[in-house]
Amino acid sequence: MTASSAKVQIPAIAENRRPRVLIIGGGFAGTHAAVALESLPVDVTVVDRRNHFTFQPLLYQVALAVLSPANIAAPIRAIVRGKENIEVLMDEAVVFDTAARRVRFKSGTEYEYDYLMLATGATHSYFGHEQWAQLAPGLKTLEDAIEIRRRVLLAFELAERQMLETGSHPALNFVVIGGGPTGVELAGAISDIAKLYMRHDFRHIDPAKARVLLIEGAPRILGAYPEDLSRKAVEQLNDLGVEVHTGVQVTDVQPGYVIAGGQRVDSVVTLWAAGVQASPLGKSLGVVTDKRGCVLVNNTLNPAGHPEIFVCGDLAHFEQNGKQVPGVAQPAMQMGDHVAKMIGEDLSGKPRSPFHYFDKGDMATIGRMAAVAKIEWPFKAHWSGFMAWVTWLTIHIFFLVGFRNRIIVLFEWMWSYFTFTHGVRLITGSDNLPGWQKAESGIETKTEIPLESASLGTPKRG
Repeated sequence: MTASSAKVQIPAIAENRRPRVLIIGGGFAGTHAAVALESLPVDVTVVDRRNHFTFQPLLYQVALAVLSPANIAAPIRAIVRGKENIEVLMDEAVVFDTAARRVRFKSGTEYEYDYLMLATGATHSYFGHEQWAQLAPGLKTLEDAIEIRRRVLLAFELAERQMLETGSHPALNFVVIGGGPTGVELAGAISDIAKLYMRHDFRHIDPAKARVLLIEGAPRILGAYPEDLSRKAVEQLNDLGVEVHTGVQVTDVQPGYVIAGGQRVDSVVTLWAAGVQASPLGKSLGVVTDKRGCVLVNNTLNPAGHPEIFVCGDLAHFEQNGKQVPGVAQPAMQMGDHVAKMIGEDLSGKPRSPFHYFDKGDMATIGRMAAVAKIEWPFKAHWSGFMAWVTWLTIHIFFLVGFRNRIIVLFEWMWSYFTFTHGVRLITGSDNLPGWQKAESGIETKTEIPLESASLGTPKRG
């Protein structure tokens, strides 16, 4: 999408008040924009359904009991504390009146704005099979992470109990559907926790015998990464004991099993990392969206005909050099900063500067001392293994919100690295595990079809 950088005409603002900036979404884009707007003569309101910002790149570490939720989250109020022109509301937008420049919230409150920034992110996409959500949770929120942690840890506890009671237990198969960064991180972390961190914790089962399967419908995992890093990722996953199956479509998800490549694959825990779709609020604006619901924006991050509205982060479909900028943290942060810059340019009577994404590279961690990194700045390189893992650790520590969180996370990582122990293995909530129901009910089930069969390919092992 393109647009000139000429001066943008925005609706007139009464001289007796400051411009009102309404930011909906307290993620990377929203918090960065709010902080950057502190120095401008505007009144800012940040609205989010939750009261906290979540550092999403580390959600999987909460899901696999490495970190506590508090280590990767911070109250939005704490982030903007001391900034006199910023207020925070916990609410949810439901109706937009773009002609009147007004938003109605779930609480019934209506708020007028001069500038609106929408950055509500993305959610899971089950490609029309929404019933799978209860059986194969995805990972977007702290609640998702805690639920995944509950299921993974509960599977081992139920196996221990059933082994003691009956002398046997169902195969501890963990199936991760989707070979993007989230799927790769989840699969590697499950293998790590089973083979390294819980190996001495049980008397009647051997957690190391757990089987982790990563199933990807595309020809290779990490499809957005260069092919050499994709191959390196497979090698490192294999070394961890993860079985990688590419070119295999999952056509059904049921309690205790999935159908993949036409075969039944037993699974005590199934996790979803195969697709995302934009927040439904994008379509509520009444503007043009793509097939995932992302709002098409120009190079000043506006939907067509609305220079007073900015759409950022995962919700924005912004193209640069003929390609859509990915919905990850770095573009979102840069977009948030740039929105504040453009509002400042408007107030100064200057033309808006077009947004340009500065790609510093991509990284995905795979497991203990295993990662891949595509580095674009300050030099170009493709790294894998220990060096990529250390780089990943360093960068994520740097971008965590709050000095306290950085120190605690660094300590937790060092402690677990040297002692092979994880300190947050807590099971909360229900003790029901969907993948365990048939195993405990005494109902006879079909024999699992081995994944070494031809249609799924022979899994590589380390």
